[in-house]
Parts: sequence; structure tokens; C-alpha cells
Amino acid sequence: MAYRVFRSDHYNKKLEKIDASEQDRIKKFEQMLKEQPFSGKPLGYKFFREKKFNGKRMLFLVYEEYKCIFIVTITHKKAQQHEIDLIKANLDIYKEELKKLIGEI
Repeated sequence: MAYRVFRSDHYNKKLEKIDASEQDRIKKFEQMLKEQPFSGKPLGYKFFREKKFNGKRMLFLVYEEYKCIFIVTITHKKAQQHEIDLIKANLDIYKEELKKLIGEI
């Protein structure tokens, strides 16, 4: 069964600021995640991962129990550790946000 991919509002805002060619590359990666949810590099947990592209990093969470991927943000190398720490500190909030999104479908 293919996974479903959801985006955080924060991620959508950052995605809009990226040029079209990078957006296309990111969207292709999002489609690939549906079939290969554990692509990318793990960040301390099996379910917390990153995908690097053109000096940027897409940070996402994989929820096996819901067969969903929640893309949280896009960051640069300089801000990467801050973003990782922020996500790790708020895992419960992201899970609740995903549950709301699943309920809306």
C-alpha cells in the first residue's frame, strides 16, 4: 500500500519561495516517497528523515501506523540543526496536526 504525503503550512510557504525547477524536483521526490517512505537520511529516529537537494534539506516524518508522510520544512545547512531540534521537541504536535489532516480527507 502506498503512503500518503501531507505538507505542513510552514513547508508550503517555503516551497512557494523556491524557483520552479527546484519545485518540480521536490514534487517528484514527494511522489517517490509514496512508494519509498524511508528514503533519505535518518535524523536520530527511523521515522525522522531528511532529503538533500541543491544545498537545501527537506525534513519529514514517516508515520507507519497511518501509512503517511508529513513533510515539515525545507531548511538550509546553517539552520538545519535548529530545525531538527525544534521538530524533535514538538513530535507530539506534528502527530496531532497529521491526525487533523487525515480526518479532513
